[in-house]
Amino acid sequence: PPAETPVRLFTEPELARYDGQQEGQPIYLAVKGVVFDVTSGKEFYGKGAPYNALVGKDSTRGVAKMSLDPADLTHDITGLTEEELKSLDDIFNNVYKAKYPIVGYTSRRILNEDGSPNLDFKPEDQPHFNIKDEF
Repeated sequence: PPAETPVRLFTEPELARYDGQQEGQPIYLAVKGVVFDVTSGKEFYGKGAPYNALVGKDSTRGVAKMSLDPADLTHDITGLTEEELKSLDDIFNNVYKAKYPIVGYTSRRILNEDGSPNLDFKPEDQPHFNIKDEF
């Protein structure tokens, strides 16, 4: 499928606007710094839905641990077990990348805290990503 809209870079406050609380707004969820449009799964991610706590932020740790604990709703994967990291990769590839369109990346994924480029970022690993359209 062609990517019609350019991929965006989301700051945490921008991503927080897409938390499923406003009717008619898209619902976004970030995992591993990749922002997915999960609006088509509104029954899971919308207002009052079982996984609404995950949206509007990078919930990588929560996805890895299968946890909705507010302390786990973060990008930070420090201290996760091998099993949790494997689970994260499985869910990332077989659920999110397989089902939902990528609409962008968290700024943290592309830039380090000091604003320098994150050398580990590999856009070519992502589907629907055409580097000439983005930079």
